[in-house]
Amino acid sequence: MKRKDYEDALEGLQAELIGVSRWLRASGRRLMVIFEGRDAAGKGGTIRAITEHLDTRSYRVVALPKPSDRESTQWYFQRYVAHLPAAGEFVLFDRSWYNRAGVEPLMGFCTQAQYAQFLDECPIFERMLADDGILLLKYWLAVDQANQEERFAERAQDPLKRWKLSPIDVAAREKYAEIGRLRDVMLERTHAPHAPWFVVDYNDQRRGRLNLLRHLLDRLPDTTVPTAALDLPALREQPGREQLADPSFWIEPRH
Repeated sequence: MKRKDYEDALEGLQAELIGVSRWLRASGRRLMVIFEGRDAAGKGGTIRAITEHLDTRSYRVVALPKPSDRESTQWYFQRYVAHLPAAGEFVLFDRSWYNRAGVEPLMGFCTQAQYAQFLDECPIFERMLADDGILLLKYWLAVDQANQEERFAERAQDPLKRWKLSPIDVAAREKYAEIGRLRDVMLERTHAPHAPWFVVDYNDQRRGRLNLLRHLLDRLPDTTVPTAALDLPALREQPGREQLADPSFWIEPRH
């Protein structure tokens, strides 16, 4: 998709997202969106597109590291509960408790008993979230293996993107089909009307972002909040300049 077409379409969607943020604050509703998918599918870029123009106090992005030794002894969902949205908040999970449905059994980070327990408990946990009024949407970002390999190669060559390529990502490259089987089980066992899964084609990342954002906006209730036009009154005095009593605090310009 051409950049100009993408940016024009994205701008309109981002304006609607600002309206969603305003509606959440006015209504006190809570919104949570989970982003899962293949490595290098585009989860981070999508989250940045969603939050780019939002008030930084109106949303939170949750991307937890591996659990600590202490967290590993807790109830599995415990460390995620602290990050659930409060009234008026929009929380975006860049991976989530669904690590236990994918990467953990894939890499041997949990036992088969723990994996089976998760599949039994997860729908109950999410039912509790929905019953308490949290709006929960879950997206799987799908990408073909050839495209994934191209993105891995780009990350490996680009110093600004190399940090995105973790040792687990590299180890999982040989397990493309197995990840697909785990995904299918996850979708079958944890999809529900109150916590639905949606799969988005991310082989074209720009088109995938637009489709996901449009779908997300369409899944929400009416988010219209009337707003009055803002007219700034004229200043009583001429605009002032930024001045310091001690000019030595200014940094020396280098560009």
